[in-house]
Amino acid sequence: MPQYCACRGAQGVAELVPGVLFIDEVHALDAECFAFLGRALESPLAPTVILATNRGLARVRGGGGISPHGVPVDLLDRLVIVRTAPPTPAEAAQVLALRAAVEGVALDAPALAALAAAAGDASLRHAVGLLSPAAVLARAAGRESVTDADVASARSLFWDAKTSAAALAAGAGGYVT
Repeated sequence: MPQYCACRGAQGVAELVPGVLFIDEVHALDAECFAFLGRALESPLAPTVILATNRGLARVRGGGGISPHGVPVDLLDRLVIVRTAPPTPAEAAQVLALRAAVEGVALDAPALAALAAAAGDASLRHAVGLLSPAAVLARAAGRESVTDADVASARSLFWDAKTSAAALAAGAGGYVT
């Protein structure tokens, strides 16, 4: 018989079935959801649960305490934590080349290097997000292939979080608070 959990802030109801449960942004769950997960892991139908977060020490919502990754310590003790690292420039280039091929975006070698640099400066997610605008800029210029100039233009138009935060901090006196 399926078990159900209605977590505050969740969209709808979760149903536990055998298999794999992937929860991204796990730090956003509340104490009630974590209590459900704890019970679910003790169930004969316990799925393989993969929790993902980018938080260090964070407050457990509805639990009041600070805990690593925003996960209650009693649940954290039952986890195997896999440390991930940002991709190397070569790995980022490989991912970006594959994503460009899937999206049908032709990149010249300097453009691929510029996107890999963007992944190193900001994030791989941001670099992947630059593919489409860079392709639009190339097409607008009458080119079939994206160049490093297109990537530079896309980076100047579409900032990553760090660039945006730095610009906001630099101009802090000019904003209404």
